[in-house]
Amino acid sequence: MSDDAQTPRLLLLDGHSLAYRAFHALPKENFSTQTGQHTNAVFGFTSMLINMLRDEKPTHIVVAFDVSRVSFRTEIYPEYKAGRKATPPEFLGQVSLVKEILDALRIPYVEKAGFEADDVIATLATQARAAGMEVLISSGDRDALQLVDEHTTVLYPSRGVSEVWRMTPALVEEKQLVPPHLYRDKAALVGETSDNLIGVPGVGPKTAAKWIIEFGGLDGVVANADKVKGKAGDNLRAHLASVIQNYSLNALRTDLELEIRPEDVRWHGWDREAVHQVFDALEFRVLRERLYSYLEAVEPEAEAGFDIDGRALGAGEVGPWLAAHAAAAPVGVAVTGTFGRGTGTLTGVAVATGDGPAAWFDPAALDEADERAVADWLTDPDRPKVLHDAKPAALAMRAHGWHLTGVRVDTALAAYLAKPDQRAYDLNDLALRYLKRELRVEEPQTGQLDLLAGTGDEAAAEQNVMLRARATLDLADVLTEELSRDGGESQTLLVEVEQPLSEVLGEMEHLGIAADTVYLSELEAHFAAEVKAAQQAAHAEVGREFNLGSPKQLQEILFVEKNLPKTKKIKSGYTTDADALQSLFAQTGDPLLEHLLRHRDVAKLKSTVDGLLKSVSDDGRIHTTFNQTVAATGRLSSTDPNLQNIPIRTEEGRRIRRAFVVGEGFEQLMTADYSQIEMRIMAHLSADEALVAAFNSAFDFHAATASSVFHVPVEEVVPDQRRKIKAMNYGLAYGLSAFGLSNQLNIPTDEARGLMDEYFERFGGVREYLQAVVKRAVQDGYTATILGRRRYLPDLSSDNRQRREMAERMALNAPIQGSAADIIKIAMLRVDRALKETGLKSRMLLQVHDELVFDVATGEREQLEELVRREMSAAYPLSVPLDVSVGHGRDWNGADH
Repeated sequence: MSDDAQTPRLLLLDGHSLAYRAFHALPKENFSTQTGQHTNAVFGFTSMLINMLRDEKPTHIVVAFDVSRVSFRTEIYPEYKAGRKATPPEFLGQVSLVKEILDALRIPYVEKAGFEADDVIATLATQARAAGMEVLISSGDRDALQLVDEHTTVLYPSRGVSEVWRMTPALVEEKQLVPPHLYRDKAALVGETSDNLIGVPGVGPKTAAKWIIEFGGLDGVVANADKVKGKAGDNLRAHLASVIQNYSLNALRTDLELEIRPEDVRWHGWDREAVHQVFDALEFRVLRERLYSYLEAVEPEAEAGFDIDGRALGAGEVGPWLAAHAAAAPVGVAVTGTFGRGTGTLTGVAVATGDGPAAWFDPAALDEADERAVADWLTDPDRPKVLHDAKPAALAMRAHGWHLTGVRVDTALAAYLAKPDQRAYDLNDLALRYLKRELRVEEPQTGQLDLLAGTGDEAAAEQNVMLRARATLDLADVLTEELSRDGGESQTLLVEVEQPLSEVLGEMEHLGIAADTVYLSELEAHFAAEVKAAQQAAHAEVGREFNLGSPKQLQEILFVEKNLPKTKKIKSGYTTDADALQSLFAQTGDPLLEHLLRHRDVAKLKSTVDGLLKSVSDDGRIHTTFNQTVAATGRLSSTDPNLQNIPIRTEEGRRIRRAFVVGEGFEQLMTADYSQIEMRIMAHLSADEALVAAFNSAFDFHAATASSVFHVPVEEVVPDQRRKIKAMNYGLAYGLSAFGLSNQLNIPTDEARGLMDEYFERFGGVREYLQAVVKRAVQDGYTATILGRRRYLPDLSSDNRQRREMAERMALNAPIQGSAADIIKIAMLRVDRALKETGLKSRMLLQVHDELVFDVATGEREQLEELVRREMSAAYPLSVPLDVSVGHGRDWNGADH
């Protein structure tokens, strides 16, 4: 290939070939959306495409697709490709998603009825060469090798979706033993199993290549067939008709009439908004980040940069600047530094005003007057500030000795409420999306940059922080307007719930929770010993050592040596994941499976303990980070470490909770959580009289509902009846099907269907509510919680049945789970306010789903419990009581209830 950068370079991709290869290279069970749509093919295709755009830098690009398996070749030879298996159902629908990706990337695609993608590619490649272009062809079909020449290279996937061979003429000859122009001749002799083209029996690539070279091509081989001796010669003469037909069928058409030509497909870059929509729907966060890193979006998406009249302030200048420019009007604030584990360190602060002036200062370089001025300004709630993701900045300011109040708009939280399904809320991206502006400074005024304190990289860094402050301020206006379009509910959520909660969460992150590191170390050693014991037991059962983490070795032992029933078929054989092994153990009771499952369980527990030990800070406490912008339903998540993932269903898992202990100087831990909150919300929203009555009765809720379904007194409900109805109660809120219920209860599907019918006969209001909520969501395109928190579900109108049905199940769940998230957030705000008003020294430390954890100060147990019960139960007026359960103990597990 030429290195001349001026030569146009056309990249041609075989869409079906690459997508199908990606489908088989990536485990489908690891790639699916929350709506149930498999995405392994589209993920792999997109990954390969991004890599090629980055590495090859084509000036022109087009993707070719097959229309169907019917083509002119099947007319000549009806058995063409007849041996291929039916398309896997998990692959169906992914080609249309690939096309959505291409639309977002502004990459054209073409297909021609009666012909294959190879023919389209061959035609465009021929036209491109005639026009003086260099050509790159990306395909997993070896027939494309016949197109290779000094100006045409095939990028042939060699391993999965991560590596390709650059098939130049020299490499084709090295690997295929013939030059590219004779590849078709060799293929006719060898045949192609995947295309059902029968070659000469007993003739492999080496023999075929030898004949091709010796006789000067296929014509020479045919003409000299009588000279080829032995069994191979006999087979050649007997199959000459098939060989000639193969040669005809292998020919790629180069003369198709297409709606586009190579010069029509110049690539100008991708559409950022369209990429957001399709990548959000497919949940491709990592690929989006790669796309941002490698490639530029189309222009003129960014209509401009920002006008910044900025300067770096020295000692004695910060106070006067704030007095002059940051008094009453909102100002944008951006900081730099290190953040995490409930604290942080500031290295720079920038402030920008709406009319232009901006400033940067180093917190470590302030004099006493400036320090006091900044502290007063930050603490004053009447001097409004706008920040992007205020919580880490506030924690870093706190470590410096400042207290941040008066946050008018947190643009990260505002963007989350506007688009809760978006996977990332990067400021640069939001500026482009909402402001059509890039985070860059327009041509600076003469001498402007000279006002910055540093030079070169330092000056650019200072300017960049001021730029972010200004962009945040401008973004706040646009987002505030957008949040006001739904009647103001989203704006109310931002101002009255999410932003105040950010302050509460910051306080909780700063406090952390005490950890017993000695106990954690002992627990780590215990689980390490259990891992080793399970490993040794498995080795003893097999009679030799093997790698318990190797699927290949496990497949050989389980399905070949022990001849156990086969599990689900996957590309590499039969699955050995935990669910499959658990099911297999239930069927067979094989002791090896018991050891394997035990090994996985204790290895996971050991990993959890290892992570907790590494997370303990110098103060002996673990400071998790609470995330408000991750779950589209509104639920909080926890990271570094994830304290919502501490296992509680097994005794060994609960042992980990014992490592979280009461803090020094405090009496004990207290836990408080809502009892059956999602079912209580279901009763409230459905207004089903029987369900409401069950909650208002003095009986156990699940027993009370079981009594209604099975028509027996509550006292006579047996455990099995309660278990079945409990599964129904919780499952209905998640769109539980009869099939799902049958699996969950291990009963026949007909019995599960009958149980559901009986349930709905007794609780008809629940069925009417579930039907109505989906119907309303289809009409509106979104669901809403009791506080108006919206969840947009575009797949409700999808042509893909699987995606549509999964979106409908999400529509059932989102208002209930989202309302539960709203209520616990309100409860946290009420509890925090009450703690401050009463002056109690007890502290709120953690939120885990519907549970709150507190350090109880000495002598405050009864008062704290009364306060928490009162505030949590009054968080939202439901038609049924919000029941709160409370427990106390020296550690988190001991405080369970």
